[in-house]
Amino acid sequence: MESVPQRKTILSGMQPSGELTIGHIAGALRNWVRLQTEFDSLFCVVDQHAITARQVPADLRRRTLDLAAMYIAAGVEPEKSVIFIQSTVPEHSQLAWVLTCLTGMGECSRMTQFKDKSERHSDNINVGLFTYPILMAADILLYNADLVPVGEDQKQHLELARNLAERFNHHYSPTFTVPDPFIPEVGGRIMSLQEPERKMSKSDPNRNASIFLTDTDDQIRTKIRRAVTDSGSEIRYDETGRPGISNLMSLLNVATGQSFAEIESSFANVTGYASFKEAVGEALVSYIAPIRDRFLEIRADEERLRSILRDGAEAARGRARKTLRKVYKKTGFVDLTEK
Repeated sequence: MESVPQRKTILSGMQPSGELTIGHIAGALRNWVRLQTEFDSLFCVVDQHAITARQVPADLRRRTLDLAAMYIAAGVEPEKSVIFIQSTVPEHSQLAWVLTCLTGMGECSRMTQFKDKSERHSDNINVGLFTYPILMAADILLYNADLVPVGEDQKQHLELARNLAERFNHHYSPTFTVPDPFIPEVGGRIMSLQEPERKMSKSDPNRNASIFLTDTDDQIRTKIRRAVTDSGSEIRYDETGRPGISNLMSLLNVATGQSFAEIESSFANVTGYASFKEAVGEALVSYIAPIRDRFLEIRADEERLRSILRDGAEAARGRARKTLRKVYKKTGFVDLTEK
């Protein structure tokens, strides 16, 4: 009998630190939906990472459930993927401590995100902010992930995870899979509607700058109408010279799947931006409304959502325990379950 090749494992997650924007669909969620059919997929709400910044406990709990619900609303299926909350699998922090003891101070101090976040949160430069990449390495190595979808800002962190896997394997014996980066297909980056030179952010204090996945139809239309554009009236993709109109074209690409060339052709005879903005607004309404409505439906049945997350945590812990048991034994910890 011909053996069936084992699917590679892929792991990714997001912090519950704010409402998701259309940028999260373009950059991550729609890729996750595609990946779950091809890979053994684990998608985590990384709430332990979130507390490197001060949180209001009730808000963190709500946002954690919101984020898990949005994963599902966007098309991540509990039947195909393991969806779970990081803090419900204690093996993450247990493995992180072992890895912390293998990590040099210099390795953490060189992380650009630590430097950036220290500047932004100068009133709360905590040790968790410093060791954050080690916990991220534990997230990945705990499940022997073959692939990790990463953006530009996470490449350093993945490199640390690779180094720690190789270091543990060398000092003890082969234990961890050394993960590779997975660079997903992406279209144009989604930028701020008010400052198109900056990336759209869920934490932007100007709510008119971002399209949130929970926005109403009217809110979406209004934000697009008020979006900053460029001088002239030509609908042409040029990130450097025409950032405002290029951003609106990126949004239309996400909502409809049309290429930039097709969009340019469709609006070649249009004069002025008003009709183009109207088309973008309506396309986004059609794209986001089903996701938003599904999200509201899932959140209205919180017990069902919690059940999915309990099942996900159980499945994740089953895997995590096996890895941690090996790590603890090789590290030299006593296992009292052994006879």
